Amino acid sequence: MEALGSEQRRLRSLIDAGIALNSELSLEAVLQHVAEAAASLTGARYAALGVIDARGTEVERFVTHGIDAATHAAIGELPRGRGILGALIRDARPLRLRDLSEDPRAVGFPPHHPTMRTFLGVPIRLRGAVFGNLYLTEKEHGEEFTSEDQELVELLAAQAAVAIENARLYEAATAWSRQLETLHEVVRSLVEESDIVLMLELICSRLRDLLDARLVLIGLPEADHLRVAAASGEGGAAAGLLGRRTPLERSKSAKVLERRQTARVDSIVDDPEVDQDDARRLGIRTGIYVPLIARDRPIGIIAVHDKLGDDARFTDGDLRLTEIFAARAAVAVDLSERVARDTVRRVVEAQELERGRLARELHDETGQALTSILLGLKSIRTAHSEADAQRAEAALRGLIVQALQDVRRLAVELRPAALDDFGLAAAVERLAETFEERTDIRTALEVNLPDGRLPPDAETVLYRFIQEALTNVVKHAGAQRLSIVLTQRDGGVGVVVEDDGRGFETADVRQDALGLTGMRERIALVGGTLEIESSTGAGTTIVAYVPLAIGADAAVPSKNPAIS
Repeated sequence: MEALGSEQRRLRSLIDAGIALNSELSLEAVLQHVAEAAASLTGARYAALGVIDARGTEVERFVTHGIDAATHAAIGELPRGRGILGALIRDARPLRLRDLSEDPRAVGFPPHHPTMRTFLGVPIRLRGAVFGNLYLTEKEHGEEFTSEDQELVELLAAQAAVAIENARLYEAATAWSRQLETLHEVVRSLVEESDIVLMLELICSRLRDLLDARLVLIGLPEADHLRVAAASGEGGAAAGLLGRRTPLERSKSAKVLERRQTARVDSIVDDPEVDQDDARRLGIRTGIYVPLIARDRPIGIIAVHDKLGDDARFTDGDLRLTEIFAARAAVAVDLSERVARDTVRRVVEAQELERGRLARELHDETGQALTSILLGLKSIRTAHSEADAQRAEAALRGLIVQALQDVRRLAVELRPAALDDFGLAAAVERLAETFEERTDIRTALEVNLPDGRLPPDAETVLYRFIQEALTNVVKHAGAQRLSIVLTQRDGGVGVVVEDDGRGFETADVRQDALGLTGMRERIALVGGTLEIESSTGAGTTIVAYVPLAIGADAAVPSKNPAIS
């Protein structure tokens, strides 16, 4: 009766262990619980669960019970699958031994390892394949493991297989959820982020987190070199790599780009295409190389190195995830290049339009003035009297003064000296004065900017915007009064240009009319915004805002004491 009661208690313990195992979702916790439950069911002092690697040749993870941390540290490296453990890997059948040392397959124990004699080993199978093995040693009171012990552990192994599969599925689902969230963040950044460097750094950082890698690099080819455009590394692994150039002829990345095929390297030192000197400097052992392909053209590469943990090699899943990120990175690089080309094209078009306008003004105004001067010289020479000559000379002087004013005006429109020498406020003040003198439109200017200089890009863009807005007032508004307000707000500079002219219905005006396209593009180039308010008979208000560089000072100290 006592034996029957003991057997019932063990079966109840087995059921309780199965329930506990299936309520756990962490794979690491499941493995630990399996080892503890096996030791409890059989009365073993020591228990371990060895997870077999994907190749089925050795143990990749070893979870123990009964050995304290100090003993673990003294033993050193955990077993990989030699001796009796290897026998169970090669022949996945239960194994019971009275004394481990008597078995010819035993290879002994490392120093500081506890004494172990009696042994029971049972495989854990998942979907017909061996996931790992349960190892039990030192049954209490020095007894041998029995057939009943073996049967209980086999039943536990079957329950453990289900719990392990559930935990694996849960962890896989969690990992996929993280990957989808990260991919969503990257895709959103493709739409929102205009800085290609920040975009590539985000891809490197997120990919390294997902793969648990030591180092991720994105390289872009430049002439006969490969330049590191973005990098993310564990600790200081990426320090000093940004901007680093590697000759293409000695680069594994160049070979991958040439073949346009992904490569996974399990041992960098054994790959003949890898520059070993460079690999030693980087301290890399393994790698994944994925080319960035855009419109059937290789434009860069992602290189991932050294998975963290005991095994630095990457899996097939890691490779597929890297390829997904490489596709996004290729879109980012290609889009950046296309935007850059389009920006250059637009700048060239704007320059040509400006050159055309200046050419017309030189022909229509300055050219005509010079022609009139020539005719005036002729009239002086052919004057019939001294009085006629003096009148012709006075008229000629007026023409020369007017021509000089026209030339100076064109020079100011090209690039006012005040903008370079004194900054935006002084240049706009001079522009407003000249505008009022030339057009008789009463012009009020209000400037509320900090002392010092704004960033050069912001000054140039804002000055050109105001200049173009004043040109529109002359051409289209028919205004009597005009006001210009320059203020610093919300980490940037705002400009309001308002006139009391005839106005227009904004819905009836094309977006490319009134020079609006050029104004919008000029402001957009520095991340600014442009708003237009107008209605017939109520004048027009144009509001522009240009953000200043984040993290930079609001104004750059001026070298000129006149505006300090």
